[in-house]
Amino acid sequence: MPYQLPDGRLVSPDRAFTLYDIQYPAGWLRNSTAQDRAELGIVWVNPGPTWDQRFYWGYDQDGQLIPKDHGQLVTLWTSNTRNTANAMLTPTDWMVVRQADNGTVMNQDWKDWREAVRVAAADKVQQIEATVRTSDLAEYVTSSAYSTWPNDPDHPPIAADDPASDGMESSGDGV
Repeated sequence: MPYQLPDGRLVSPDRAFTLYDIQYPAGWLRNSTAQDRAELGIVWVNPGPTWDQRFYWGYDQDGQLIPKDHGQLVTLWTSNTRNTANAMLTPTDWMVVRQADNGTVMNQDWKDWREAVRVAAADKVQQIEATVRTSDLAEYVTSSAYSTWPNDPDHPPIAADDPASDGMESSGDGV
């Protein structure tokens, strides 16, 4: 977070700055001692509270989060979810067209995966629409249940006991 110069300017620890007509290089604040900074009147500024700006406007004077309009967020996240499903399905649309055009049968694994993506999207939209408050929506959208999508047949999940894995289970293609 930032340091504050005696004239009130905020400076990142890795930015160059000028103070009292002296140019200080990038990284000077990070590499300086507390005494170096104190002698120049440079102080650390504690960061204020943070919030997820996708769902909240900030804090009110009582320290409570100010939620964004729930209805508008439901519309936005429903659209985002459908766009994600569409983006996942689009690269395999040619398989569907090829089957319709010349009868080349689409691999069943890909058909099953495409259906699983559509079902997952519908379930996610249903979960979004079932939320009552912005906080409920934020909790769902930031969960692994929302961000986990079916793995396509070319990228099956890696088992935790697979020696080729890094010990982490695959959670599917995230958003």
